[in-house]
Amino acid sequence: MDSVDTPQWSPESWRDKPAAQQPVYDEPNKLELVLSELERLPPLVTSGEVLALKRSLAQAQDGKAFLLQGGDCAEQFDDCTSGHISNDLKVLLQMNLVLVHGLKQPVVRIGRIAGQYAKPRSTDLETRQGVSLPSYRGDFVNGPEFTAEARRPDPQRMLRGHAHSAMTMNFVRSLLDGGFADAHHPEYWDLQWMNCSPMQAEYRRLVQAIGDSMRFVEALSGDRAGGARPEFYTSHEALVLQYEQTQTRHVPRQEGWFNLSTHFPWIGMRTAHVDGAHVEYCRGVRNPIAVKVGPGTESDQLKRLIAILNPTNEPGRLTLIHRMGEGNIEYHLPPLIAAVRQEGARVLWCCDAMHGNTETLGNGVKTRRFENIRTELERAFDVHAACGSRLGGVHLEMTGENVTECLGGARNLREEDLARRYRTQVDPRLNCEQALELAMLIVRKHSRDAS
Repeated sequence: MDSVDTPQWSPESWRDKPAAQQPVYDEPNKLELVLSELERLPPLVTSGEVLALKRSLAQAQDGKAFLLQGGDCAEQFDDCTSGHISNDLKVLLQMNLVLVHGLKQPVVRIGRIAGQYAKPRSTDLETRQGVSLPSYRGDFVNGPEFTAEARRPDPQRMLRGHAHSAMTMNFVRSLLDGGFADAHHPEYWDLQWMNCSPMQAEYRRLVQAIGDSMRFVEALSGDRAGGARPEFYTSHEALVLQYEQTQTRHVPRQEGWFNLSTHFPWIGMRTAHVDGAHVEYCRGVRNPIAVKVGPGTESDQLKRLIAILNPTNEPGRLTLIHRMGEGNIEYHLPPLIAAVRQEGARVLWCCDAMHGNTETLGNGVKTRRFENIRTELERAFDVHAACGSRLGGVHLEMTGENVTECLGGARNLREEDLARRYRTQVDPRLNCEQALELAMLIVRKHSRDAS
């Protein structure tokens, strides 16, 4: 790869670059007090966990594992409950079981969780009936209610976000340590509302087959299969850079700097500017990082991003998440794959089949059609295979709640169904039924391509 001359990095060097999508706070003194408090708080993850994830992602780059990244579009403080968190974890564990059994390889499990409280927006203002207010940028920044007070950016929300992330992480770790993810007891992962789902029968047949296999292995070996604690990692978009800076720490007996608010920060498409503040910040942390790329990403831009973010071509360091849209992927993805191959870059390719397929209906409701999501994912496998590459992961916005936000799927949700349980404040999410259907699609697609 061509080298890029870059100046010395520090956790605050991003401040010398243009910073897009940042909240504007009207009380600087209050902001500084909050940032000082955040700097004193303990980290949410450890450097050892961060480096373990990087090793697992390197395995995925080599085709020896598959990345499953999923969770809420934007977490909300009110959803920091045991029921909501465990339901989201159940979905990921069910998908993990399907993928491990079907792909016959380990799955790297990463949640959009414990920090995904901020969202970029396409416009700074939202207008309703002639009234314009700042756009809702996630609970980390302001409130969803359409009032001047709620939409005013409040730095105290960063402290609340850190606290809710810590509570979420604590509960997830407690569940995992308590055997919640034990494959001997997949009944722990049942979602009551899924009992009548067309997908549930197929899923239960698979669970029975896995259980029979485990009991057979245990009978032969005399040992309990799958006894190790499963690894589960967190991710969020590294969007509000003032917050990310406060969580950037030196660690004893480790070189460099770690972002210890999450294992896996990513750069969104709206902030992936080569000379921008988000790229400047992320180039200096030792975490594995991801960048979203889309139809507007040029090959030269991607080459420069790779050179800046992973100049030593470190295994497991860089994941590229493409979000093209089902009608764009066959045209726009091949040049990017070619650019990566020309650079000889080690990257993990991951498909976000959600964001390129968002649409707004005539009544103003945002949704996504399951058929378009499925088509983009299928085409992603085909495009990578045709280009001599490999799709190594999937990135989904989904929830364990019984929502009706995306059209189609096993129950063929229609426009009139959306109003029944439309809960998201930002982007529409797959429910568990639709997410499981995609997991089974991935297995079928992988099996056909391998035969």
